[in-house]
Amino acid sequence: MKISKQEVKHIAMLSRLELDEKEIELYQDQLSRILEYVEKLNEIDTTNIEPTSYVIELNNVFREDVVKESLPRQEALKNAPQATEKFFKVPKIIE
Repeated sequence: MKISKQEVKHIAMLSRLELDEKEIELYQDQLSRILEYVEKLNEIDTTNIEPTSYVIELNNVFREDVVKESLPRQEALKNAPQATEKFFKVPKIIE
């Protein structure tokens, strides 16, 4: 499938890109090759293939939950731009 220069210009306009003639020809070739590849993929029989989100199988790696002492309040508030004795002080955003 060969994409036309008009189609490349239309895509560029939708993308708010300004392309010169050399770039239009470059993208015309590249987009045409992409569409040809997609057409090849459409020819493959995928009737017995499970849909997947990832190309390779992923496994989550979880660590054991370990109870530890938390950061002391004064240490946590030490670098806050504004703080009260017990809390971070942030601008009011809800009336």
